[in-house]
Amino acid sequence: MTLPATPTPSFDVFLKYDALTRLLFDYADAHPTLVSVDSIGKSHEGRDIWVATITNTATGAAADKPAFWADGNIHAAELTASTAVLYFLHQLCSGYGTPTEEGRQITQLLDTRTIYLCPRLNPDGAELALADRPRHIRSSTRRYPFDEEPVEGLTMEDVDGDGRILSMRIPDPHGAYKKCEQDPRLMVAREPGEFGGEYYRLMPEGTLKNWDGLTVKVNKDVEGLDLNRNFPAFWRQEFEQVGAGPYPTSEPEVRAMVDFVVAHPNIGAGISYHTHSGVILRPMGTHSDDDMIPEDLWSYKRFSAMGEKLTGYPAISIWHDFKYHPKEVIGGTQDWLYEHLGALFWVVEIWSPNQAADIKDYKWIDWFREHPVEDDLKLLKWSDEQCAGQAHVDWQPFQHPQLGAVEIGGWDKMNYWRNPPPHLREREAARFPKWMTQVALSLPKLELLRTEVRALGPDTWRVRMAVANSGWLPAYVSQRALQRKVVRGVMFEILLPPNDPGITLVSGKERMEGPQLEGHAPKSSQIAFLPSREVTADRAVAEWVVRAPKGTRLAMTARADRAGAVRTEVSLD
Repeated sequence: MTLPATPTPSFDVFLKYDALTRLLFDYADAHPTLVSVDSIGKSHEGRDIWVATITNTATGAAADKPAFWADGNIHAAELTASTAVLYFLHQLCSGYGTPTEEGRQITQLLDTRTIYLCPRLNPDGAELALADRPRHIRSSTRRYPFDEEPVEGLTMEDVDGDGRILSMRIPDPHGAYKKCEQDPRLMVAREPGEFGGEYYRLMPEGTLKNWDGLTVKVNKDVEGLDLNRNFPAFWRQEFEQVGAGPYPTSEPEVRAMVDFVVAHPNIGAGISYHTHSGVILRPMGTHSDDDMIPEDLWSYKRFSAMGEKLTGYPAISIWHDFKYHPKEVIGGTQDWLYEHLGALFWVVEIWSPNQAADIKDYKWIDWFREHPVEDDLKLLKWSDEQCAGQAHVDWQPFQHPQLGAVEIGGWDKMNYWRNPPPHLREREAARFPKWMTQVALSLPKLELLRTEVRALGPDTWRVRMAVANSGWLPAYVSQRALQRKVVRGVMFEILLPPNDPGITLVSGKERMEGPQLEGHAPKSSQIAFLPSREVTADRAVAEWVVRAPKGTRLAMTARADRAGAVRTEVSLD
């Protein structure tokens, strides 16, 4: 039977739900021994949340291998996050078995590890963002905290029907903005104490209800949930953390991911893709580096530096470098996976229009609070020269149904800020597969060293099973995992033939817990003052004494939660 060819999607196009679903199953059809696709739950509106499991099933079951997780598009309009996950899936399928250096790495990866990919954790919100007349809500489409339509105020939406949500400007002597002297298309803020010029009032494109002819209040989205605040770690109520939901994992999308990850303890590391800022964010979001476990911080810094080198994105701390407000603390996916489960986890904010416009030394969140007009002019130049003038749309007159004569234009934040323009989407997605592959290949990996059978008498035998962790990381992955008691040492098990009174254990137990296994990451450099005392801390041995007839076959298993499982058989002879 001839299998279908690997799909060749266009990564400059954002896929709606049905097309994304078909693409995932096309990969599974083309590579049945590498890819399977399953629903891990239903969204608020009843759409399946798909996860692709990628591993070479000929070398072992997915659950028996250490695993890496990646998800995207938990926020509705952050569509490039889906693209990044789909791009990795494509690279894995098209690269497996090829003779290039990248292909050899991918082959090693899928022969020894499992990759779980969830390209769109929030299908409802993404579908709304991709509608013919889109709305750009934060996350879920469920109404929260109240199921009520606004009775007044401005609701952001596409008023002129061009498929974009831009800005509206109205001449007003009390307006906070004016035309830029260097380029009148650009609106810039008035200076303190400035008066006597031509000024404008700016507001989002949208429609108004019960307008009194004077005051305009921009309504919050009636869909006020932020799914990334609904995870268990550091969850707080609405008054402290906006959009967090009525209780942790109250939302089906978040509950689906939490249930899946908890049911797959082999997941030792992962990445959640968002947009935008062009940065790699590492934990913790709720504590400073000084409050982290030093060994875990060292690991995070090592892998983050690797990510910085391979992707070109700077790697920074959420707590120290990426706060929306200096006094604000936010929680999210990453805190749950590290804080509760001790898995290494990063958030990647894909895409930086600032970098594309050659703006240097900007401070991510702080830049949006204040920056020089020269930066805006660089961005406008970038729009003209690299985006055919579409990143910043020229102002056009429009007869607004409530406001009358307005102009609509300005920055297209959805298609050029929140997401890169079509011709740059694949370039951004292509930054990450090498880093993800290297992180996944660093995960702990349990391997069988040897088995031994020694006769102690005519029907008595000593049986030994030795295993080792061949991965760079320890079998527990992080000190946080040990602290939270979420990982056991190596679990050894011997399976005696059932209902045979002539076969018994003389010593040892049918199931025994062995030690935690270190990886081959060096504890210190070779020129350290004191040598390491743990020369073989990556190995463990189990021993049993069995009474059984000669020729009896016994099955043995060793499993470490995050390092996978090995199985073998011995013959008593």
